[in-house]
Amino acid sequence: MSDVLNVLRVDGSMRREGSVTRSLTDDVISRLSEGSNVKVQTRDLLDGVDLIDERWLGANWTPADQRSEDAKMALAASDALVKEVKAADILVLGAPIYNFSVPAAVKAWIDQIARAGETFRYTENGPVGLLEGKRAIVVLASGGTQVGSEIDFASDYLKHIMGFIGITDVQMVYADKLMAQADEAQAQAQSQIKQLAA
Repeated sequence: MSDVLNVLRVDGSMRREGSVTRSLTDDVISRLSEGSNVKVQTRDLLDGVDLIDERWLGANWTPADQRSEDAKMALAASDALVKEVKAADILVLGAPIYNFSVPAAVKAWIDQIARAGETFRYTENGPVGLLEGKRAIVVLASGGTQVGSEIDFASDYLKHIMGFIGITDVQMVYADKLMAQADEAQAQAQSQIKQLAA
């Protein structure tokens, strides 16, 4: 039996039923499972993700060995999310485009995992990502926004965030402009999924 491939699936759609990104992410996971022993952990952001606040920031910027019990509690949820990302060989992120960008829950998840000393570090030459050697597949869907257009503030942002934390092997799967050309968009996404390395 081949080695286990750890996949972290993050669902960012605020719909459980009728979500294009959830459906496409199902297909991506199936593709990754072809010929591989895949173990999938799912983080559904519809179940809730905390916003960072003043308490969180204070705890985060306190050295780990100096954190009070309250500070540790403030970072507990973030620690769990960071642990999930660190444990993954492949991150599959499903993110619909809402109002030209990512859903608020996806941004909240990013704020929880993009942590200095955990997923990136500061150097004299700028920040350096710490999660090297991983792969990310970003699944996007939009009703009217064309991916890669001047009004798409989601795809480049997510690719940048992945690189910021050290994941430079990023592939995009997307079904865009679904309200205008649903069949074509779905066919395009399925073609992209077939091209993914299993």
